[in-house]
Amino acid sequence: MRFMMIVKPPAYTGLPDPAQFEAMGRYNDELQRAGVLLDLNGLAPTAQGVRVQFSGSKRTVIDGPFAEAKELIGGYWIIQVRSKEEAVEWAKRIPFSTEVHPGEHVEVEIRQILELEDLPVSPERVAAKKALEQKALEQRKH
Repeated sequence: MRFMMIVKPPAYTGLPDPAQFEAMGRYNDELQRAGVLLDLNGLAPTAQGVRVQFSGSKRTVIDGPFAEAKELIGGYWIIQVRSKEEAVEWAKRIPFSTEVHPGEHVEVEIRQILELEDLPVSPERVAAKKALEQKALEQRKH
């Protein structure tokens, strides 16, 4: 089962200091050594973002920052584990409370990634998705 662990910091206050990067690096290394890490990234502040709103056939582009945003997304991990409980255990080990954002409330939301096979789609669509994933994997190797 794949899960996304979504980091929701209290506010974007710039990049973490070197000690915080080190703490996260150690955690990421631990995920990798355990063989559960599939992907991870931090996200730029909303000031560098853009939103596209859809209303019927109308498309509206809104440049950041997004002052009305109640919850920011600072980054994510994608992990592959046996259960939601295992994903929760990995999330509880993130070094936010001790070394990164000390004294601040940071939330990590855990969401299972739905696989195409879990949805009501044709076997042909599943095969096409797998072929597309394989092609993307091969392109990343080059």
